[in-house]
Amino acid sequence: MTNLKNHFLKAVLLALVLTGCKSEEKKPVAEAESQPKPNIVFIYMDDLGYGDMSAYGATEISTPNMDALAEGGIKFTKGYATSATCTPSRYAILTGRYPWRNEDAKILPGTAPLIIDTEQLTVPKMLKAEGYATGIVGKWHLGLGNGNVDWNQRVSPGPNEVGFDYSYILAATQDRVPTVYIKDGYVDGLDPNDPISVDYKNNFEGEPTGLDNPELTTMKWHHGHNNSIVNGIPRIGFMKGGEAAKWSDVDMADHFLTKAQEYVSSHKTEPFFLYYALQQPHVPRTPHPRFKGKSGMGPRGDVILEADWVIGEFMKTLEKEGILENTLIVFSSDNGPVVNDGYYDDAEEKLGDHTPAGVLRGGKYSLFEAGTRVPFMTYWKGKIQPGVSDAMVCQVDLLTSLAKLVGSDQKGEDSKDILSAFMGESKQGRNELVIEATSRTAFRQGDWAMIPPYKGAAINKQVNIELGNDSEYQLYNLKDDMAQQNNLAAAQPEKLQQMIKDFEAIRGKGNGDVQELELK
Repeated sequence: MTNLKNHFLKAVLLALVLTGCKSEEKKPVAEAESQPKPNIVFIYMDDLGYGDMSAYGATEISTPNMDALAEGGIKFTKGYATSATCTPSRYAILTGRYPWRNEDAKILPGTAPLIIDTEQLTVPKMLKAEGYATGIVGKWHLGLGNGNVDWNQRVSPGPNEVGFDYSYILAATQDRVPTVYIKDGYVDGLDPNDPISVDYKNNFEGEPTGLDNPELTTMKWHHGHNNSIVNGIPRIGFMKGGEAAKWSDVDMADHFLTKAQEYVSSHKTEPFFLYYALQQPHVPRTPHPRFKGKSGMGPRGDVILEADWVIGEFMKTLEKEGILENTLIVFSSDNGPVVNDGYYDDAEEKLGDHTPAGVLRGGKYSLFEAGTRVPFMTYWKGKIQPGVSDAMVCQVDLLTSLAKLVGSDQKGEDSKDILSAFMGESKQGRNELVIEATSRTAFRQGDWAMIPPYKGAAINKQVNIELGNDSEYQLYNLKDDMAQQNNLAAAQPEKLQQMIKDFEAIRGKGNGDVQELELK
């Protein structure tokens, strides 16, 4: 009997031990489940300048919802796009690769083929491998198809072939044809009895243009934008047909907001990545009537207010769905500002005391700071402590940094792991950066900026922006001279030589019109 009791007690003890072991085994799983992977959202503006937000010093315009991201997260004072124009920057933010490595990464017509190789690593591909749903809403401008696109069939390859499960986009820009939305490769709302034709060289017989029929336009073109007229606005490129599918310009911001909100609501139970690419304040600036005249600065100011409002509404959606505290938001712009970019829209006349570039020199298309230094914030409620960082960060670094965040070991070719800077845990970002503007490149290293000699006009007179072209090297200490007024190339020959050497080690020799420098 005693032996039976002993056996019984041993059995009970063994069972308790095993139960305890199982409980211990479950603990890490429970902890992992309580800390799901964060949702990740890129909010990407189009042509928003360093001085276009009140959080970055603007006094003539108020952007409270953008400011809330800056004030509630990390506001970077040295945040860069890779490029001073849109397509190259969008290429870099998604691929983690410098756009000057791809000769096709330049401003594209609406009929251009896809410039991201379908085998190439991208942010959405990396995140998909880690269990993320991936979506894009808004501007694409990275090409579609393989050339000779038939817009009446599924257009492929496109966003869906480079990692996005869901895509709702405009093909190029708001000022370029085709003026239709494309959902997962198909033109949204297309009537098969009214097929679309698009051409960037020749007009279609009988179709009016801004050049020949100015009386049919409600927006007067200034330069370049004088082809097919849609909704009274002359565009770049020629288009025929597809009447039922054509977008309403004044409703575009609301339309994309709805799609972004729907995406969040339908994916709130799983980790998701959303690339929300707004079209503002790119031309044509077509604010909804709710915002028309609200800024006092004409349509450019009005669409910045409109963009600020949609960002606020989007943030409310994240909060309403209960996922704001598990969502990392990255906010930035694809390049610096431009005021007159193709239409007479009172943007210059009503600018007043507002300075879209802030204290920076140049703007869109420029190798000076205002071309690529842009508003840049990271926000994660409860995870990122609010602050201001002087770390040099670049959009090209997001791929590798986010891979680190979600436990992936994938890396972009030119993308650095600076996750600690993005999270506000370190003041150290990258040390050097090659920037690009219309195929010309320049160098940023620490507090220094170096621009090689380039032929060509010093100022683009159509848009009234200094391009950075000069027959001599330019060297600026950005710490003391953020406005780049004092060229130190002659006074600091050793520093200049060292920067040229480091620049060429990354970029290679024979870069454009770069001349060999001889120390004197």
